[in-house]
Amino acid sequence: MSDLQVIPVPGPGAEDVVVGGPGPDEGAVFTGTEDGSIFRISHDGEHVERVAHTGGRPLGLEIDVDGRLLVCDAHLGVLRVDPRSGAIEAVTDSLGGVEMRFCNNAAIAEDGTVWFSDSSTRYGIDQWKDDFVQNTRTGRLARLGTDGAVEVVLDGLAFANGVALSADASYVAVAETGARTVVRWWLSGPQAGTRDFLVTDLPGYPDNIARGSDGLIWVSIASPVDPLVERLQRGPLPLRKLVTKIPERLQPAPKHTVRAQAYDDAGTLVHDVDVQGSAYHMVTGVREHDGRLWLGSLHEPAVAVLDL
Repeated sequence: MSDLQVIPVPGPGAEDVVVGGPGPDEGAVFTGTEDGSIFRISHDGEHVERVAHTGGRPLGLEIDVDGRLLVCDAHLGVLRVDPRSGAIEAVTDSLGGVEMRFCNNAAIAEDGTVWFSDSSTRYGIDQWKDDFVQNTRTGRLARLGTDGAVEVVLDGLAFANGVALSADASYVAVAETGARTVVRWWLSGPQAGTRDFLVTDLPGYPDNIARGSDGLIWVSIASPVDPLVERLQRGPLPLRKLVTKIPERLQPAPKHTVRAQAYDDAGTLVHDVDVQGSAYHMVTGVREHDGRLWLGSLHEPAVAVLDL
């Protein structure tokens, strides 16, 4: 495996990555940063340009069926962004008539159906640690139909995060960061309308997930398992609330790691990419494309890439 290449972008928190499909943006990589910017990075990493500004906090990015970007903005909800003109279309900012607090990640079916996550009904991105430690289990997976109708499909999720569709669209998967699992909701076949797990007991806390060009479900591991966090999540609620009120420097913090895993449809681990010794850390976005692995980070002012 080759060395990790880090590509700076003009803003912190290049949280997710997506690779452009056929057309003028083919092979280009897009990412969104903390200040609301969306950047396009050339396939060789030599050129970075801002193509849009949402006015919020873009997280998950997908290529929509019409070539635009579908953006999950933590503050504004689901948006469609034209990377050529910078035009922004608001799609939905609410579920069940209630404004979302933490729109996070999405996957798009071939017919244009959008599956997206809302991480918490209680806390927004600026207080993500509160939801994580308190283990509110108020995360949701929702469906946006091609007719514009929005419905919650799964609730009670432990910090719902990354979303991905299987290659045959038989199931949609959603990562539970707080529980270290990837949940499946079956869309077709004998299990249609039921849920189970693609994988449990991950070696760390999953963030964004995505189906790669290899057909596998890739899972970013933002931080390895923290024994203190695990104990806190099982502790009494008053203690869990107290922990997030103490000074930031004394709170549990993500450990430095660069790790992503890939699973097949049987939940079998196929790849475990664990890069040692890199200053780059907290991988929250992952995208495999033609044998290259693109990575994003909630904190880093950069994306990273390596050849598999």
